[in-house]
Amino acid sequence: MNNCLSLRRHNVCMVSDFFYPNMGGVESHIYQLSQCLLEKGHKVIIMTHFYGDRKGVRYLTNGLKVYYLPFPAFYNQCILPTIYITFPLVRNILIKEQITIVHGHSAFSTLAHETMFHARTMGLKTVFTDHSLFGFADASSILTNKILQFSLADCNHVICVSHTSKENTVLRAGLDPKEVSVIPNAVDATMFVPDPSKRHPGKITIVVVSRLVYRKGMDLLAGIIPDVCQSHPDVQFIIGGDGPKRILLEEVRERHELHDRVIMLGMLEHRKVRDVLVQGDILINTSLTEAFCIAIVEAACCGLQVVSTKVGGVPEVLPPDLIYLAEPNDQSLREELERAIADKRAGRNVPPFVAHNRIKLLYTWRDVAHRTERVYNRVADLVERETKERLSRYYSCGPLSGKLFVIAAVLNIWFMCFLQIFQPRQKIEIAQELHRPHIFKNFTNQKNQKEEQRSQKRTLSECEDSLTNGTTSKILRRSNRKKRKSKQEL
Repeated sequence: MNNCLSLRRHNVCMVSDFFYPNMGGVESHIYQLSQCLLEKGHKVIIMTHFYGDRKGVRYLTNGLKVYYLPFPAFYNQCILPTIYITFPLVRNILIKEQITIVHGHSAFSTLAHETMFHARTMGLKTVFTDHSLFGFADASSILTNKILQFSLADCNHVICVSHTSKENTVLRAGLDPKEVSVIPNAVDATMFVPDPSKRHPGKITIVVVSRLVYRKGMDLLAGIIPDVCQSHPDVQFIIGGDGPKRILLEEVRERHELHDRVIMLGMLEHRKVRDVLVQGDILINTSLTEAFCIAIVEAACCGLQVVSTKVGGVPEVLPPDLIYLAEPNDQSLREELERAIADKRAGRNVPPFVAHNRIKLLYTWRDVAHRTERVYNRVADLVERETKERLSRYYSCGPLSGKLFVIAAVLNIWFMCFLQIFQPRQKIEIAQELHRPHIFKNFTNQKNQKEEQRSQKRTLSECEDSLTNGTTSKILRRSNRKKRKSKQEL
């Protein structure tokens, strides 16, 4: 039933600073979810900032429309927080595309928070998906949590990718748990198919596919590589990804002369991730904080045994026989990696295609889209909040910050009135929708199948009626003949 077109159609704008050509779990989630929603008949566009020469409007597979906005990345692939500068262009796109629901992704994304804020000012419904976990003690986490509290104070619904993530988000943003749903990530099993022939015979290959940043535990990885290589001469590492911590890993490789055993691939396009994974026997994930970690699902789908830090929502993701969980420190990681290597040598690990078939049934993007669609239906039925209620929600965010949030919201309302005067909604040209033949073909096929079923039912009922009528007429004729015979005898 998930493949069928939806009875209710929504115009959805996915927005985040993180999208292709950048590589990561958030980017993959947005793309796959958008494709499945398009398949169900919804209108979906994506809004992100420009990447290199990728600017303006681009069309991806199945006519997925992407707006690469002319805002440069300021820090960690996110735009500079300005709140008001993005409003004119965002408002123009939301009106032009007749958007009804704005769906923001990632607590790190400045563009997602600002677009959701503007959408609420315009009276549109908003949904937010949180892909990360944060602490409560350090300065950066306190600041990020306060921004998240401001952004979600007027959000209609929040989605988290794990139950641990839900608890974390509810505490950080002060939300009602009833307004938060848990919808996990998924994997496209048709893309991540095992291929044991690509593995390196006579060697055990450990794969790392990740952003090379502190949060992903690259310091831990740098600490265990030399020891593992020294203990096991037949072990090699393949590291895919880029980031500030790449220099640290290259220094370790230089210092211990491991050029032939630690291969650095640099930035990977998502379509090439599978080609790297199928070369490996084990995937290691050293994250210090993780809400879900889609990389370990993709690796398990390719038949790799997974070794991961026991943080955040990771223990919820895979069955125990597919993953080795370690505490986030050098010694524990080394011990679990040693166990995985020993099991690989002894042949005690799960066969690649068995693991693939299990993951294929556990996580599907169509199921994620179906559950997200139910959230959209729920949000669309909500009564729009009055301005007074919106301001009271912002005011309750704190004694000082609450007042600042109210001022920001009031200024945004005034700015919208200003834009309405100088660029009226009526003068913004509505964008023409791209015709998607395969979608309408599916819809037509489904309609034809239903009509065929109805006609078959009608034919059967008519046959039954005709049979019944025929039997009745035969009985009547026989009774009439008997009556005539009895009269003649008399």
